[in-house]
Amino acid sequence: MSAPPCAIRPASETDLSGLLALYGELNPADPPLDHAFGADRFKAILAHPGMTVFIGFVGEIAAASVTLVIVPNLTRGASPYALIENVVTSSAFRRRGLAGALIAHAIAEAWSAGCYKVMLLTGSKDPATLRFYENCGFRQDKTGYQIRRP
Repeated sequence: MSAPPCAIRPASETDLSGLLALYGELNPADPPLDHAFGADRFKAILAHPGMTVFIGFVGEIAAASVTLVIVPNLTRGASPYALIENVVTSSAFRRRGLAGALIAHAIAEAWSAGCYKVMLLTGSKDPATLRFYENCGFRQDKTGYQIRRP
């Protein structure tokens, strides 16, 4: 099945409920957040330098998300590195290429920012999930998954 049209953009304060719905699918055992606490924490995330939560929208629906963190560095000629976290696609939109598109977008942003590598950690042991990350270009080593700048 081909991917539905997906508009990718950085999250804004108005995206909190859609993002929390996605995160509910990512970690269903997590307790629900108090709304005021969640809104306060989300403002802190949005204000954090180098941290961007990208959301893929299908129409008006927040269908997938990925968080990119660009970390300043003093090695590698002071080139930063990047971390990808909280990769999730709504169950209604899975297996349509949305997560792959978001990861590709985040990686492109990391290269544009001069990062020398992008790392991804996962707690998943699901072979399909691990294959998915490898199909996105990540290679597993003893510390997790990473891609080196081409």
